[in-house]
Amino acid sequence: MLQNIGVPGLILILVIALIIFGPSKLPEIGRAFGSTLREFKNSTKDLISPDEKEEKTQSK
Repeated sequence: MLQNIGVPGLILILVIALIIFGPSKLPEIGRAFGSTLREFKNSTKDLISPDEKEEKTQSK
């Protein structure tokens, strides 16, 4: 679903977010979203890493 959003769609989403939250809250929301995304990536990496280690030890 998110792959079909183009540049005009992103601009529209940013304008709506700017109207709803205002310019003072937007950087704060961006930081919160970035830290949430970073935490999610680290968690998924931790879930995948043990499986890869097991495969490497079994193949030896």
